[in-house]
Amino acid sequence: MSTSTPPVAVIDCGTNSIRLLIASLDEQGGLVEHARKLELVRLGQGVDATGAFHPDALHRTFDACEKYRHFIEASGCDTIRFVATSAARDVSNRDEFEAGVRQRLGVVPEVIPGLQEARLSFSGAVSGVSCPADPILVVDCGGGSTELVLGRLDGSIISSVSLDVGSVRLRERFLHDDPPTAEQKDQARALVAGLLDNCAVDVAEVRTVIGVAGTVTSLSAINQGLREYDRAAVHRSVLDAADVHALAERLLCATVDEAETMGPLKRRRAEVICAGALIIDELVGRLSCSQLVVSEADILDGIALDLLRR
Repeated sequence: MSTSTPPVAVIDCGTNSIRLLIASLDEQGGLVEHARKLELVRLGQGVDATGAFHPDALHRTFDACEKYRHFIEASGCDTIRFVATSAARDVSNRDEFEAGVRQRLGVVPEVIPGLQEARLSFSGAVSGVSCPADPILVVDCGGGSTELVLGRLDGSIISSVSLDVGSVRLRERFLHDDPPTAEQKDQARALVAGLLDNCAVDVAEVRTVIGVAGTVTSLSAINQGLREYDRAAVHRSVLDAADVHALAERLLCATVDEAETMGPLKRRRAEVICAGALIIDELVGRLSCSQLVVSEADILDGIALDLLRR
């Protein structure tokens, strides 16, 4: 496929994963994917409790940056954009993180606020799926935060919120046992319910719901019975509210070892998937729309489009 721009490399560094996308624009202004990589590094390990990045988490993240550096150089990209989200916003040793990334990739990480993260997630999500009706709710459940963005087909944002809860944060704060106890699950649900019931995004009139990021894509893979991850099968798949609730209950009653066997989950995803499923379950139960469309296009695609269209 011919492209109208040279490729760029964009990196999204979240609480649980660090991902790379090398992409360009086609002649119609659409995104052309050249390569996509993911490493689960758990950068947010212990951040909720200590307020600082753990040395082991930094080491894992810097190792991933080294891998990506070699890949970017081999791909011939001259432009790199590195965006960091929830875990990097309030830590006491952010300078150490930024210096390590700059040393390995030659670029200063952009630590973006939650509302900018929401805008980029919305842009990426709607670029990858057909949205039959306005308004559209994009749900991005990450490791440290959950973004809800209500918008329209033309890309305009009606409202958005970044909730201070994600799969890693919720697991570390409440779901300590393996599997979690009934009391721990009740406490976790109470926190999530309170955040959703008091958030600024009104989901009562939502017509289309798009879910992005690792929790939702993993739930789709489990629901489909995939033994190996198939991006094409997951992209644009649909989860009913009943599917989500059944998956959440099943995962919350499972050990990490058991969760790992339910689908194509890497260990660090299996460790927190029950918490992510709980968040999605609580959200879907409040929606007027009973189906959630799963998109593989997400904030990473939004970051690339934002950079390439400047």
